[in-house]
Amino acid sequence: MAKITQEMLEAKYAELSIYENGYTAKGYKAIAGIDEAGRGPLAGPVVAACCILDPAKPVYGLDDSKKLSEKKREALFPVIKENALAYAVVAVDAGTIDEINILEATKQAMRECVRQISDSIVPDLLLIDAVKLEGVDQEVVPIIKGDAKSNSIAAASILAKVTRDHIMEEYDEKYPGYGFAKHKGYGTKDHYAAIREHGMSPIHRRSFLKVIH
Repeated sequence: MAKITQEMLEAKYAELSIYENGYTAKGYKAIAGIDEAGRGPLAGPVVAACCILDPAKPVYGLDDSKKLSEKKREALFPVIKENALAYAVVAVDAGTIDEINILEATKQAMRECVRQISDSIVPDLLLIDAVKLEGVDQEVVPIIKGDAKSNSIAAASILAKVTRDHIMEEYDEKYPGYGFAKHKGYGTKDHYAAIREHGMSPIHRRSFLKVIH
């Protein structure tokens, strides 16, 4: 595998700063990226994150969290939190997902992220990975595959993903036998087998498991 140089990292960072730089040139001063993790799993919360990066403290290596190894995500996680101007992470539990559906639960988490981050810095623009978010005061720019096109969204993607992984690892200790630490709640063969053997845990999404239920 070719060695990744500092020049390559800087070039990638510049490539993923096109949206931020473009909107900054238009006069926006606090641009927040928003993304979520956990819309697809059978168990656990959906987690959203909102992040305002500091242009003076670039975080190199950002990308769509799904494209990064777990080791790389874990390494970037504290760096993002330390260098961002502001960030917020919010989880919405399985019960709420069953009650209002996964899309609305995702939007609820995102809106709460915006509310929380506004306690530190009120964003004037929201760059979001694909979701059309209503109920916020800011201008919203949905970007398809935005976590691979915007540093701000990529940073939020990593914050959400790593936070959710940690939550599922804690649930693995609380509800042993399901393998949550391994599959993070996604519908693997082993996960379905565990549900059939043990039944559903309190963190399983009943609306995702109607056939088994």
